[in-house]
Amino acid sequence: MARVTGLGGVFYKVADPEKTRAWYEEHFSIGGEWGAMFPFKSDDADGFALLSPFKAGSDYFDPSTLPFMINLRVDDLDGMVADLSAKGIEILGRQDEDYGRFAWILDPDGLKVELWQQKGPAPNEQQV
Repeated sequence: MARVTGLGGVFYKVADPEKTRAWYEEHFSIGGEWGAMFPFKSDDADGFALLSPFKAGSDYFDPSTLPFMINLRVDDLDGMVADLSAKGIEILGRQDEDYGRFAWILDPDGLKVELWQQKGPAPNEQQV
């Protein structure tokens, strides 16, 4: 059975993502291409969780109207999508990238949840 293996990240909207990234870098010495990156090691693969600012006008969180989104790491995206679909949960979309496979759903409160199955090594890891 497919399962969630951890938090992949918290994504939130801000007026100026670059300014926010720079603030976290300056004050906490955490940064990376997509925001603050927190690397970890697991039995399957090395990875990271993110705290990632997006432009306030970003449509990436649509159709949710909330100003944030969460990313959950999963061990079997196809199995998770099949389980959720069988329970009547609408899959908003799917996408494959070099670094992972993605699917999106809305939770009961309208929060967009991104499901991510990592492929290969984590991209652009920065040690904290």
